[in-house]
Amino acid sequence: MTATTTGPRLDDLRIGDRIPELRRTPTRVQLFRYSAITWNTHRIHVDPEYAAEEGYPDVLVQSHLHGAFLVSLCTDWIGTAGRLVRLEVSVKRFAVPGDVLVCAGEVTGIEPVDDTQGLVHLDLTETREADGVVCAIASASVALPR
Repeated sequence: MTATTTGPRLDDLRIGDRIPELRRTPTRVQLFRYSAITWNTHRIHVDPEYAAEEGYPDVLVQSHLHGAFLVSLCTDWIGTAGRLVRLEVSVKRFAVPGDVLVCAGEVTGIEPVDDTQGLVHLDLTETREADGVVCAIASASVALPR
């Protein structure tokens, strides 16, 4: 039995194509768990009173969790056919539990490697839905079959 793959194919893509958006709404429990699993003991992510003392409206989404949401955007899109080969993330603004974060991406480059595969370069953003503030930007490259 032959395994099947799902996801986009390099030859079907064009520069300027948008990839399907991904929405995430972090919760306090998620932030607590993420801090625990990453050994992040900074109280700004789990203690609302401490976050308020620092001038924030609530605990903050971890920078690496912003990055994880953008990883999910890529890997959900490429499915089993592709492979994420590079991701560079820059967090610009904070997000708090309950914020709806919209992850979006656009194809910025297509680079055939050989007859069977190539690289697709993407610009990614993570935006707070309520006010349009960009929380994170990223660039990524994914390997896809032709």
